[in-house]
Amino acid sequence: MGNDLTEKPKESYDDRPFHTEGLPPEVRAPLAAFKGAEPPAPQWFRDAIAEEPERSFVVANGTRLELLTWGEVGKPGLLLVHGNSAHADWWSFIAPFLAKDYRVAAFSLAGMGESDWRERYAFTDFASDAEACARAAGLYEGGAAPIYIGHSFGGAQVFYASVQNPAQMRAAILVDTGFGGPPPEVLEERRKKAEQVRNIPTADRPSRVYATLEQALGRFRLMPPQAAGNLFVADFIARRSLKRAPLADGSGEGWTWKFDPTMWEKLDRTNAPSAERAPPINVPMVHIFGARSRIIERRKAGEQSFLGERVREIEIPESEHHIMIDQPLALVASLRTLLATWPG
Repeated sequence: MGNDLTEKPKESYDDRPFHTEGLPPEVRAPLAAFKGAEPPAPQWFRDAIAEEPERSFVVANGTRLELLTWGEVGKPGLLLVHGNSAHADWWSFIAPFLAKDYRVAAFSLAGMGESDWRERYAFTDFASDAEACARAAGLYEGGAAPIYIGHSFGGAQVFYASVQNPAQMRAAILVDTGFGGPPPEVLEERRKKAEQVRNIPTADRPSRVYATLEQALGRFRLMPPQAAGNLFVADFIARRSLKRAPLADGSGEGWTWKFDPTMWEKLDRTNAPSAERAPPINVPMVHIFGARSRIIERRKAGEQSFLGERVREIEIPESEHHIMIDQPLALVASLRTLLATWPG
């Protein structure tokens, strides 16, 4: 990003899957150079993903939700919530480092991962979905409510759940989380741009189906746009973001993205927290953020965060928004140290 942030319209963080053109190759297509092959990965990462979670499904609000679990039932509980258009496996290389001391669960939000799609999405439903998954995973069996940890859009859901039902969790950790959508003039500008870009899904134009896995991986990019700090992490996430789907010409099956491309349009934000509707914080809460995150850049440019002085913050150096991709071990270290000393 340039240095003219103060000259642009101020807007709250918006992580919907908006496919911006004109990006540099390392942002637009970080995996294209590997031509479908897996990038080399360090031993710590290979060991972590080898600790496969138990995979199951939970029905909440009439929707089947994907649930991943690690560790022993009876230990203190941790619930991990991913960001927009992502899935539970975004935590599969983080959770094993926490599972020695905790019963850990990650679930795919409705409309994402292997979870079913809905005709309407709402913050109230996401909150009750999270509790249903936490209970099904046995996170309350350790004698106390679990700690919820949410990244990005998932952090907003954790925050909302803490406001709606503080007894649902013992504490909350937000990971590079912003709140709210952009103002109307910015939405209108993006709508005009979207009309010019053929690859953006809409209600009547679903996600593209790619003929080969190589082609699909070559189109993977992060939202909001940034270079992938560790390509082996991005590749792992990308492969688990895809599913088989019929090709448009009927010649067989290809690959498409798992998330509901119209989720943002179907999301009811009526009760979503915002700077104008700053609710009380009733559980211990910490915000972990990337030093180069767009959220922090906008805050430095004058945008208010209603978390204010009420929430302790921890900075992860050399990281943008997707901390588990940019600095996964720093995130692990921060979480383990924090959980060992807090909330008491």
